[in-house]
This record gives sequence, structure tokens and C-alpha cells, in this order.
Amino acid sequence: TTTLGQIKRSALHQNYPNPFNPETWMPYVLANNVPVTIGIYDVGGQIVRQLHIGVQPAGGYLSREHAAYWDGKDRWGEPVSSGVYFYTLRAGTFQATRRMVILK
Repeated sequence: TTTLGQIKRSALHQNYPNPFNPETWMPYVLANNVPVTIGIYDVGGQIVRQLHIGVQPAGGYLSREHAAYWDGKDRWGEPVSSGVYFYTLRAGTFQATRRMVILK
């Protein structure tokens, strides 16, 4: 984690690269020590993949070494098709969603 001083509120940042193929990173910051999960959804709202990150200490997870990583595969290990997807960070009571694009 990177220290950003006292983080006042949790936040979900835009994934990078975006568009991506086949992998991407989803940076975020946490105001508190909380369990973190990221859900990845297709445009129809169907869950594609769930990333169970576990309890994370407060801090910034912004670099490739610390941001959440997605390999562009669904829960069965199959590569997803090109298109728009959404990712939702759930961290304690905090929740935020952003859009991302995979181009093949």
C-alpha cells in the first residue's frame, strides 16, 4: 500500500489501461480497515467474476503492485468477449461502480 496521509474517504478510481486487452488494474483507496470485494458485471448486470480481496488496511491501492487485478476471464476461466463491463468495489459500507471497456 502507499501512504497518502490520513485518507478521509474511500474511493474507486478508473481502471487502467482502459480500454484493455486482456488484463486491467482497478485502483482504489480505503479510509478504514475493511473487507474488500470487486464484482465485475456485463452490460446486462450479470455477474462475470467476483474478486475476493480480503480485509485490507486503510490506505491507497493505486499502483499495479497493489491495485485489484483482473485477467479478463470469467468465473469459469474463459476469456470474456469485447465490450463494456462494470466493476463494483464493496469495502465495508462503501460501494462504488465504474465502467470499463475490453477491446480484442
